[in-house]
Amino acid sequence: MPILDDEKYLFNLLQQNRLLTPEQRAFVESRKVQQRQLLLRQRSARRKTDTGREQDDTLNFVDIIVSLNLDLLGKKGQLLTEELIIQTVAKDLGLPFKKLDPLELDLKTVTKTIPRTFAFRHLLLPFAFANGVLEVAICNPDNKTVLAEIERANQLTVKPYLATKSDIRKTLAEFFGFQSSITAAESHLARPLVDLGNLEQYVRISSTEEAASSDQHVTSAVDHMFNYAFEQRASDIHIEPKRELALVRLRIDGVLHTIYKLPKVVHAAVVSRIKSLARLDIAEKRRPQDGRIKVDRGGQEAEIRVSTVPVAFGEKAVLRILDPEILFQDVDKIGFSARDLAVYQSFMSAPHGIFLVTGPTGSGKSTTLYSTLKQIATPEKNVVTVEDPVEMVHEEFNQIPVQPQLDVTFSTILRNILRQDPDIIMIGEIRDLDTAVNAVQAALTGHLVFSTLHTNDAVASISRLLDLGVQPFMVGSTLLGAMAQRLVRRICPHCSEPFRISADELRAFGLPVPVGEEGEFELRRGKGCQQCRGTGYLGRCGIFEIFAMTDKIRKQISTGSAEIEIRQTAREEGMTTLKDDAWRKVKSGITTPEEALRVTGAD
Repeated sequence: MPILDDEKYLFNLLQQNRLLTPEQRAFVESRKVQQRQLLLRQRSARRKTDTGREQDDTLNFVDIIVSLNLDLLGKKGQLLTEELIIQTVAKDLGLPFKKLDPLELDLKTVTKTIPRTFAFRHLLLPFAFANGVLEVAICNPDNKTVLAEIERANQLTVKPYLATKSDIRKTLAEFFGFQSSITAAESHLARPLVDLGNLEQYVRISSTEEAASSDQHVTSAVDHMFNYAFEQRASDIHIEPKRELALVRLRIDGVLHTIYKLPKVVHAAVVSRIKSLARLDIAEKRRPQDGRIKVDRGGQEAEIRVSTVPVAFGEKAVLRILDPEILFQDVDKIGFSARDLAVYQSFMSAPHGIFLVTGPTGSGKSTTLYSTLKQIATPEKNVVTVEDPVEMVHEEFNQIPVQPQLDVTFSTILRNILRQDPDIIMIGEIRDLDTAVNAVQAALTGHLVFSTLHTNDAVASISRLLDLGVQPFMVGSTLLGAMAQRLVRRICPHCSEPFRISADELRAFGLPVPVGEEGEFELRRGKGCQQCRGTGYLGRCGIFEIFAMTDKIRKQISTGSAEIEIRQTAREEGMTTLKDDAWRKVKSGITTPEEALRVTGAD
């Protein structure tokens, strides 16, 4: 009997490892026949609707246990998963366990080592090859005959790793699906005889039949790419042409990972498909273009903002994934301290004035502003935004896209926007004097204005407005306050562990440990696990620096005080700097000293 179908072996093993209670064992035994029949009916129904299924879909006893959603012993809400069971079996059998991470896998190794039908039939996934040893993930530890067959056919040594059936099945489908789409498209597309990248090309014209066939394969490849990016929580997709090939890279938690290497001949077709979805001009390859795509993510809508630009070897496309769940959050859950939240809420409830959010690209400014507008937008208020481009279309806002070619700019819109009877105005960015003056004018006439600036800290926004040419008395009378923000990576909750470090070491790093706090601190860090891909981080959160306009600061602006003096006053009146807030999140176990310093810099 196969090990994964041996009820007695599995029951005893799970009980010995305190993963299953005697009561749960009795429950499984009472439901196993009924549950097996239910799962068989579900799989039979899936086969009828999915004619492309080709993998082994044999049901085993592990599937039955997992499907009953049993709670872990003493851990309410945490379930006994397939991964936990297979890890336990692997340890008992002396086999290494492999958590398949698609970001670590090589497309060629997975798809070119073992034939597709053979891999699907036996659910085998080769993931590494070196020095004559092929490392293969298997879900059936009894498959020794199949492994021996691979060794004989390829004249190499196979090293088996135990992995979950669901991981192997999903990864095979993703990799072979993408690879077959790319290969089919490559075989149908004309290969240039001369390729000078974005400068000049000499190509053979495809026949109508070839074009139609390749279109289908490219469409499938782009769909695979989108689905993969969503599953990996990517914020951006980069499609970059190089001299001999094209790279597909995903930005995950602020870091870029190379995912695919595409044949150069497929690159133009993939970019054209994306441009078509974004309603861009496919024929225009010499000018940058911007567009957007709305996609369905399992019943939830998400938007993808598309930007194309000509580079040396062709067109580069960058796709920003805009997830409503991330863009629209509760303001009190963004990561503000109690003091900062109270100050920020006072700005949100102000009757008029300007509030500025500052920070570099990718620091979370859009999330903060959209979350703010979502919270204060009511049927009684007219919220108008002017954006370049519109990040996320939302029906509660009246959103105006900037279109310079039609002379629809921030400044020209603001000259006319007051005729639209707005209550709250959001300006994507104050870039020039005209925009700044019009924003100030809107605030003076009784409107609440939100906008962004590219400055390094909150107080520098005052200097920036003055540099643009806004009069000091106008800044002092209309500015409610400003906020700088950054994004730091969160410590992975799955592998978080405590460690101790002295106050002197932390100060040497550049963290603002108060003078009165000495000795050692117990902080946390991620040691690296399968969920975080060994990085120790999973997800991101904001750090903030907020100052509110006061009479003293207003007087300093009017008298031309230096920025350093205004910053000192803001700190005396309660402002915490980015570094202070980062230290607070380090002490709270949210992020690490290294990550705080990476984002805020050392003094």
